[in-house]
Amino acid sequence: MTPGRSVGGHNMEGILAIIFLFGVPGIIGLSFTPLGKAVTERIRHGVQPRVVESDPAVYEELDSLRQEVTELAERLDFAERLLAKGQSTAEGLPSAVRSAEP
Repeated sequence: MTPGRSVGGHNMEGILAIIFLFGVPGIIGLSFTPLGKAVTERIRHGVQPRVVESDPAVYEELDSLRQEVTELAERLDFAERLLAKGQSTAEGLPSAVRSAEP
């Protein structure tokens, strides 16, 4: 048996050597990337709430869209009333006249 501890048939020194040879330089290299810097900032400061500045152009566009939706709803109501009125008047007509209407 080789000197040193053996865990599950593996040499513990060999596993630790691999971790230190590849893991530590990998973590250090990662810390210089934008991702590593972002993780570091998150660890240091925790989750910071985002402050969203209000943009007047966005509110103007929202008001414009609301106005358009209101106009479309009015048009839809008008069209539904016309269809309902047309169906009720067509019901009173004889079948020959109903089929001749466009």
